[in-house]
Amino acid sequence: MSLDHSFLKAFHAHREAGDLFHDGRHTAHEVFQSSTIDALLEGIYDGEMTFGELARHGDFGLGTFNALDGEMTAVDGAFYQIKSDGRVYPVPPEMKTPFAVVMFFDPTLTVDLQEATDFDGLTKALDAAVPSRNIFYAIKASGRFAEVKLRSVPRQEPPYPPLVEVVKSQSTFTLHDVEGILSGFRFPDYTKGINVPGYHLHFLTADKSAGGHVTAFDARDGKIEIDVTADFQMELPQSGAFLSADLTSDSGDAIEKVEK
Repeated sequence: MSLDHSFLKAFHAHREAGDLFHDGRHTAHEVFQSSTIDALLEGIYDGEMTFGELARHGDFGLGTFNALDGEMTAVDGAFYQIKSDGRVYPVPPEMKTPFAVVMFFDPTLTVDLQEATDFDGLTKALDAAVPSRNIFYAIKASGRFAEVKLRSVPRQEPPYPPLVEVVKSQSTFTLHDVEGILSGFRFPDYTKGINVPGYHLHFLTADKSAGGHVTAFDARDGKIEIDVTADFQMELPQSGAFLSADLTSDSGDAIEKVEK
């Protein structure tokens, strides 16, 4: 797979046109995040933000649910819950999240995937093509996958263990020869502690029956859409365990264990 410098041209074209930040309906291309990855790593699994409220900030994204009850993916305005059985469930607006990242997805670049690639191949090609590693990218890759390796986490009960302990009992599953959507974000390295530096992707099958957090894949063909932005907003919890949590430790090793 190859990408060219049209990515950079597209980014600057949107900035010059003035539509990188405002489109009259919402703050265009703004990444919105509820809480921090460090809080999740520390076992803060209960938040106050409902998915009804979250939907006002984006129609695309990922995250999790109170009590860490599975993986969340949002595509085309619909929110989905992938529980530890790997199955997909609709998300009612009153459900709450302790951590989520969303945006109103409006791609600034579309690239056809014309040859097979895996997780490393895709991310290396994107890294080589993006105008800067110091801004934010939302990625949506739809197509056919020879294989997708996924995971989800089981619902937890208080007192909550840290996330590195939870993933030791995570459920893993592999899908073969399936159509679906990879969706997620690339965050800059300097956001460590706020979010996962680098790529964080979830998967949803085309028939909305299965999905999860992506650990590996083998893509055969498809289309990659990318939304480039320098606009980021984060809303922190104003009550509960977040206010008294010790979030001063270096989370680099923990993030690596959780993601891999």
